Amino acid sequence: MSSDSLKKRKAKVLRNEAVTPEVKRGRGDVDQQDVRVYNEEVELDGRDYEEDFINFRESCEGLATLMGEIQELKANGAKEGCPEIERRRLQSCNHFMTLKKLNRLAHMRLKRGRDQTHEAKQKVDVLHLQLQNLLYEVLHLQKEISKCLEFKSKHEDIDLVTEEEFYKDAPEEISRPQLTKSDPHQQTLARLDWELEQRKRLAETYKQSQATKEKIQRSIEVKKEQLRSLQPGLNAIMQASIPVQEYLAVPVEQTQKHAEIAQHLPPPLYVLFVQANAYGQACDKNLSVTISGDVDEAKAMSKPPEDSQDDDSDSDAEEEQEKTRRRPTAGGQLDDKRREMLKRHPLSLSFDLTCKDGSVLNLFFYYLINLNIMTVKSKISSSTDLTTAISAGELVKSETLLSCLYANDHGRETPNPANRYQFDKVGIVSFADYVEDLGHPYKWVQNLGGLHFPSDSSEGMLVGSSLSASHMENTMKLLRSRVLSRLALHKQFASLENNIIPVTTECLHLFPAKIISRLAQWTTLTHEEYVDLTFTRHVTDAGLAKETDMYFTGVFERGTATLQAAVVLNPRYPEISPLFSLSLSWKGERSGRTDDNLRAMEAEVNVFKKELQGPRLGYQLLTNQILRLCVCLDVYLETEDQDDGVEGPREFPREKMCLRTVKGPNRLKPFKYNHPLGLFSHR
Repeated sequence: MSSDSLKKRKAKVLRNEAVTPEVKRGRGDVDQQDVRVYNEEVELDGRDYEEDFINFRESCEGLATLMGEIQELKANGAKEGCPEIERRRLQSCNHFMTLKKLNRLAHMRLKRGRDQTHEAKQKVDVLHLQLQNLLYEVLHLQKEISKCLEFKSKHEDIDLVTEEEFYKDAPEEISRPQLTKSDPHQQTLARLDWELEQRKRLAETYKQSQATKEKIQRSIEVKKEQLRSLQPGLNAIMQASIPVQEYLAVPVEQTQKHAEIAQHLPPPLYVLFVQANAYGQACDKNLSVTISGDVDEAKAMSKPPEDSQDDDSDSDAEEEQEKTRRRPTAGGQLDDKRREMLKRHPLSLSFDLTCKDGSVLNLFFYYLINLNIMTVKSKISSSTDLTTAISAGELVKSETLLSCLYANDHGRETPNPANRYQFDKVGIVSFADYVEDLGHPYKWVQNLGGLHFPSDSSEGMLVGSSLSASHMENTMKLLRSRVLSRLALHKQFASLENNIIPVTTECLHLFPAKIISRLAQWTTLTHEEYVDLTFTRHVTDAGLAKETDMYFTGVFERGTATLQAAVVLNPRYPEISPLFSLSLSWKGERSGRTDDNLRAMEAEVNVFKKELQGPRLGYQLLTNQILRLCVCLDVYLETEDQDDGVEGPREFPREKMCLRTVKGPNRLKPFKYNHPLGLFSHR
């Protein structure tokens, strides 16, 4: 194609999609040449997509060939704008125009296919909806047909007499045997007439019987009224006899009320109630047992459930109710199951155990119905203020007051092995999470209620009242001892927090008259804080520091020396004595693991503790051990050799009389106190 031919004017082609009539008129005014309207959609109807694909491939191949020729001409030195390159460039432009047109046609063809697909899908959806409507109508008609086929007349529920009795007893004007024997329908109608006649007769008899019944009831009411008139007089007699009952210590009325309520107790609480009352009457007059709770609810639980039969309802109404009924969530159902499993019986027992010092231990026993275990909560009532000592807060708390009353009985987990499988069904990980609300399931509580659960260390096979009776006396003694020991500790801790070591007059002979070392601080520790102390590592490694124990620390001072004591207090104190670990800060840090004399001081309070028990069941053991530490610290510091290079008086002058200051290759100091002579000697 020459450049002259390109200069010829060509007719303009306007697409009817992109050019508005106004633009057409504007262009016609400027240029008076012919305007032809071109519509590609019309052309698309007459084109074959296979031919377009062949044109596309030929255009691509031709374009690639022309580009290669242009590159070859430029490589041979042809200049830019030469006729050969321009001609091939124009041919390439024609190929590009062809490709663009084919691309537009392809997009139009794709859009048309999508539109056709969408229309077809809409038709299918309409047909599917019509099908579903027809199926629903068919289902509804089938249900109606089933209801009609299953319809039962009320006469089918009437228990009619047999045919033999009917023809034998019924008169002929009702039975009509010549007609009814050959026609079942007439026979049924005749039998119903006879049933109606019989029921009329029975109704008349019922009215007569009802009249007789009412007459008898009126006579009964008259007699009841006479009995009611006696009630005020009997009540007056009972009220007048109350002072006599109190004077003779025979609460007949209260005993009768408790006996009536006790009939509604669950078996374990009933066993505990009977055994505790028997023990209180026979051995312990200071034990009071009462029943508390909702008696009406307990009566309702003891009644057997009444059988109820729901009336039949229409099938459509049932479906509507199922649709409108709100189903609870899975989490809500699980919470409801947990609450139901941990449900307590509405009745409970309350024990008031009065001690010699006037303090009262209040015990509240509960029974968990579905778990078949008993729990207990406790509280101490005392005339003294139980909030003065901060470090003694754990001593009288309900969570720790009864812990380890018997060995290894922490009351954190349920003793019933079956409960583990019940907990897995409702997602309960540990019963310890619910102890604060439900109470502690101690093993001794189960024994008092006559509940026996097999274990590796089962003592015997006693159950019920025998098991409760065998543990009652010992448990009551342990409970009293626990209350007295905790109250004594609480009183002692109040003094220790004020840096005063209380010593009774019965224990003064165990110590010298002059003690210079003093208690500077007494605080409580957590189990984690105790474990983090370096000088208590040997105790934790030996497994003597448990999470159920209580931990305290005391600081003793004399001059520049400071002695720190970490104390492990077992819940069964004073049966199990406190355990001391020592660390001395004087001319460096020393502990029982690095200093033989500090180890000997630990032995004085940990090993030779029987010398410090005192006369009253060992309730003064802890304070005596603390005071013994002060004495041992004086001996340790006073018997220490003075540095020859230091002039002046000794920092710790010798105030204690010692037969020998050191002994043996370990140069142990004399920590044993001989109270008749007032001397310190070696062991």
